Amino acid sequence: MRKLISTGRLLFLALLFISVLVVFFVTLYKLQIIEGNQNYEESINSIVSEEDIVAARGNIMDRYGRLLVSNRNCNNLLIDDDELLMGDLDNNEANAVILQLCQIITANGDKYNDELPISQEPPWEFEPMSVWQSTLMDAWLDANDLPGDASAVEVMAKMRTRYGIDGNYNAQEMRIIAAIRYAVNVRYVIGTAKYIFAQDVSINTITSLMESDLPGFEVQVSYLREYNTSYAPHILGYTGAMNSEQYERYSEKGYPMDAIIGQAGVEAAFEEYLHGVDGKAEITSTSDGVVTGRSYSKVPQPGNNIYLTIDIEMQGAAEATLANYIESANVETAERNVMYRTRGEFDKVRNLITGGAIVAIDVNTGEPLCLASYPTFSLETFWDDFEALNENENNPLMNRALQGMYSPGSTFKPCMAVAAMAEEMLGGTEEIVCTGIFDKYRDAGYAPRCTMIHGALAVDSAITYSCNYFFFTLGDRIWIDRIDKYAALFGLGEHTGIELYEEEGHVASPDYKAELWAGTRDASWFSADTLLTSIGQSVTGITPIQLARYCATVANSGTTYSCSILKSASSYDYSQSVYEREPEAMHVIEADDYIWDLVHQGMRGVITRGTAVMQFAGFPYEVAGKTGTTETNSGTNDAFFICYAPYEDPEIAVAVALENGKAGSALAYMAQDVLRYYFEFKESTQEAENELTLLH
Repeated sequence: MRKLISTGRLLFLALLFISVLVVFFVTLYKLQIIEGNQNYEESINSIVSEEDIVAARGNIMDRYGRLLVSNRNCNNLLIDDDELLMGDLDNNEANAVILQLCQIITANGDKYNDELPISQEPPWEFEPMSVWQSTLMDAWLDANDLPGDASAVEVMAKMRTRYGIDGNYNAQEMRIIAAIRYAVNVRYVIGTAKYIFAQDVSINTITSLMESDLPGFEVQVSYLREYNTSYAPHILGYTGAMNSEQYERYSEKGYPMDAIIGQAGVEAAFEEYLHGVDGKAEITSTSDGVVTGRSYSKVPQPGNNIYLTIDIEMQGAAEATLANYIESANVETAERNVMYRTRGEFDKVRNLITGGAIVAIDVNTGEPLCLASYPTFSLETFWDDFEALNENENNPLMNRALQGMYSPGSTFKPCMAVAAMAEEMLGGTEEIVCTGIFDKYRDAGYAPRCTMIHGALAVDSAITYSCNYFFFTLGDRIWIDRIDKYAALFGLGEHTGIELYEEEGHVASPDYKAELWAGTRDASWFSADTLLTSIGQSVTGITPIQLARYCATVANSGTTYSCSILKSASSYDYSQSVYEREPEAMHVIEADDYIWDLVHQGMRGVITRGTAVMQFAGFPYEVAGKTGTTETNSGTNDAFFICYAPYEDPEIAVAVALENGKAGSALAYMAQDVLRYYFEFKESTQEAENELTLLH
């Protein structure tokens, strides 16, 4: 009978088993007998600590996936208070180390975080505090038995004694030491995370500190927001530490007190998409600080990536043309003003342009394609420039595209035309004879003038030639309640649905005027107010984004869309869709097709034979538009221009606004630059797709 297992196989298995036992016993002997004492010493000297691992924020991209904001690794320095302030060093030694740390950081061109809200030099005074700074100072005062109304001098005196800062230090050195001790101390008092002593320090700084063999600091790898574009600072916004009010809100979502959150713009609006979930790691180190092991107890989850509706290249084109136009126009105006003053012709002196905006919107979805504002700023140097930006009289921090409020002038006239015809108070072929002066209320002392005597005009020609008399007549017919009704349907004087901060604006009305001029005779509503409202003036104030959306509503024949700026969102690894935008109609204006046709024809006429014919001569794309100017208290008109294209099948609407811009027709050149980019980009994309199709 044949054996199931041969003798050779049994011998091989026995030898293998014996070999494994030998290796096991040799290793055990080495660990317990030969290296036993060493391993025992290491085990009792090992320190296991838990460390929060900050999750990376999600990326921000434009509608085509171009990267706008991302993250980069950075090295932060933390004060190791266990070693520096609670170890073997006395106060004198700790203070000397702190001062030396600050000096090395400064010498290498980096900055340490000074959070003490007290002046840099005596006489000591409190500086303006944010809510968060005030909360920290109140906690420190309470912990150190000082009253809430203690002066800065009393605080500095207490810090000198509390932290043992002796008289060998001058006032400036004492202030440096006190600031660092305060920042560490107050975090201990309120029980929050460690104080970040310096953020994003250079390798040179770290090398210098290592070479100096100074105790009391540790290096932490973290993330810092990186801006991959110089455009759209008003849109993108910035991040920063939470204040106490924000912490009350975000602590419920699991945010630690020292979390960095979006503070403005897209960073703030989509915080819950962008913010990841922090992780935790167990760090094993020897008693002398050498890390011997690291393991995640909770893996950090990065934030989601978001895609905006804007085209960053169009945004750049809009910002460039806006800046170039304003700066060159101001040079020319300044030179002319010198000449006029020299001649004594002071009535001809004009104000410089103080700011402006360009907004482009997708006619069929309401998506903002660009939101340019001037003057602007750099996110890269925002905090360094903040004081100068904040004090600049032209307010570069204001996003004029969303927050600038202007009377729209004659760009309001298409709204008036739709309202009058939809309410059957104007016939499509009816003509009104412009005599140059609307004198119905002459006996009451009011007889507004038109820019010229136009004669008999139907509604399309009245839009083309911007006849004030015609629209005074319409305003007098339909009165203010119907004007306000249709202005609201066009989305004027209401939020657009964009997630960023915007002004709501207002269209002139008896209620608004009564509120504005409460208690005065001017609070009453007069016929003159209705007439002025009908040509886009009076107390109307709307934003450029509202003006662009209104133009888009005219172009698509009556659908006013939401202007949400979030196109989509995906998981951090781009593997899953988190959100996809769908167009949302906020209002639909019920008006017959012939009404829209007449308004479209009138706006096309502006370009082909009306107030903007010279500016569009030779322009290769068919455009419909409307110019507008508004008298201001400054003595120089604000200027506006709206347009859409292509005329037969509209895709894009553009609005341009300039403070002290003189005439709306001059703004047409800036709108052309945006339109030119849009169509050239579209054409190049189609060509590339066609070539790719041929290759397949």
